[in-house]
Amino acid sequence: MKIKAAITREAGEIKIETLELSAPKAGEVLVKVVACGVCHTDASSIKQFIPARLPMVMGHEGVGIVEQLGEGVNGLAVGDHVVLSFPSCGVCPACADGKPYACKDMKQLFFGGDYTDGTTRLVDENGEAVSSLFGQSSFADHCIVEARHAVKVDPEVDLKALCSLGCGVQTGAGAVLCRMKPEPGSTIAIFGAGAVGLSAVMAAKIAGCSKIIVVDLVDARLELAKEMGATHILNGKACDVPATIMEITGGLGVNYGLEAVGVPVLVQQMLEVLGGEGLGVLVGVTGDAQIPVHANNLMDKNATFTGAIEGGANPKTFIPKLVQFYKEGRLPIDLMSKYYPFEDIEKAFEDSHTGEVIKPILVF
Repeated sequence: MKIKAAITREAGEIKIETLELSAPKAGEVLVKVVACGVCHTDASSIKQFIPARLPMVMGHEGVGIVEQLGEGVNGLAVGDHVVLSFPSCGVCPACADGKPYACKDMKQLFFGGDYTDGTTRLVDENGEAVSSLFGQSSFADHCIVEARHAVKVDPEVDLKALCSLGCGVQTGAGAVLCRMKPEPGSTIAIFGAGAVGLSAVMAAKIAGCSKIIVVDLVDARLELAKEMGATHILNGKACDVPATIMEITGGLGVNYGLEAVGVPVLVQQMLEVLGGEGLGVLVGVTGDAQIPVHANNLMDKNATFTGAIEGGANPKTFIPKLVQFYKEGRLPIDLMSKYYPFEDIEKAFEDSHTGEVIKPILVF
């Protein structure tokens, strides 16, 4: 079928073209895309900071309505509302154990351009194969995804509002609720108040953290963090961040730390403020950056430092929980979202880059 999609042929370029999308194969579904979030990972792939196989259609925070089922699909029906999430092979030991975020083929499936069967689903008007991002490519009015990566949601909830649950919100909230699992009354420091960091703030409030300390350089984002549940906000340009956090915690440091930007100096600060047996989690995209870690920040405190792809969450079980939190008013993701017509995709990326908007959402 003919579709409209935003394609990247060269680093830094994105333009809307007509492409041909194949029918869903066994285990796949055709989804009419209602909306798609704009994520830092899309921008990094377009600019080739994260090498992705071009030409490629980006987009990996799609939501939509199932229009066609491939052979053997169970659990989904035509007309179902779905949130699309990240791909996994489904058969490696991690996937078999319900941990798709640790899939052995994760990097290839995210950025390599092919679906799990090693083929593509898109071709351009010249017959050239076009790669897909995250086995999804939802910067398009229709896309093909494996049914395992489409999560059915309540049709009464506005689909557009749920875009970022597939990646950004899942990453930030999952890092807290799935990886850290903080005890009520515990303390957390969150470095970065973008979509991922703010999602962590909301999750920390849901978990009952007593001190939720947020660090950023933009006052407007810090004020929004406070509205979402932060108990303390710090502008990194206006204070000595580690010293201030230690003062806030009475010299004990925090139980948990999250770095949601991918800046090595912030990772160092996060580890510095961890308290005894603290857990520091990295979810920011660092590319090939090297992160010097002072051994004393781990050894002297018996602390742990780890990464968490997609927040260490299993979308099939975690996204329905996020939807429920949203319905209950405990996950106010609307506060960080702004909607754009698909045709204004370049403006959406520009506003995201300048910081004018935290989570741009393209609407079809």
